[in-house]
Amino acid sequence: MAPAEPVTPMASAGSASPTAPTGSVPSGAASATTVRLSLVAPAVNTALREARFDDSGPVEPVGRGPLAVSAGTLVLRSPSGRCRATAEALGLPDVPAEEALAGCAMGRWQGRTLAEIAAEDAESTAAWLSDPAAAPHGGESLRELRARVGAWVAGLEPGRVLVFAEPDVIRAAVAHALGAPEEVFWRLDVRPLQCVELSGRSGRWNLRLGAPLR
Repeated sequence: MAPAEPVTPMASAGSASPTAPTGSVPSGAASATTVRLSLVAPAVNTALREARFDDSGPVEPVGRGPLAVSAGTLVLRSPSGRCRATAEALGLPDVPAEEALAGCAMGRWQGRTLAEIAAEDAESTAAWLSDPAAAPHGGESLRELRARVGAWVAGLEPGRVLVFAEPDVIRAAVAHALGAPEEVFWRLDVRPLQCVELSGRSGRWNLRLGAPLR
């Protein structure tokens, strides 16, 4: 797969006049007051298949050529190994990591599978799956994740933004943008290499699910 031109490191969201490589997801000019945010979930890897709390490791082949990104698009990623590998597999090396888009901090559960944890401590697992404020692993609660990601989304400047993000980050961004109840988080099914688009501005967002990668 021939890589696209390297992505020039860009300022974090909220900074003035970001620049980016060539291409687009999707096409069309953004208005002066509109944010067009495309969130791409990472490709499959072993940890995702095992439901393991581990965001590192190589990803499986993406089965397509380089992703086109339009000039002026701010391109960022979650600071995870598989988001970095996914961007590289789609022809976008050196995409800057945005710490505000890190996956949920899983504390002592990091590196373990959900099945292992449930077998060992069913009560704590049930609490984590049912209570957005629970953090039995000693890390970050889903409520805290949503607040962190939501603050980042709310601070975006008008323009196009393409982000390679962990599935939980995408769920948090969508739930925040739509003002959905906290319980909706686990009902949002984010598939590998799925593109979710949010367009609008803080407090008024439209959602497009399953947008094609171009």
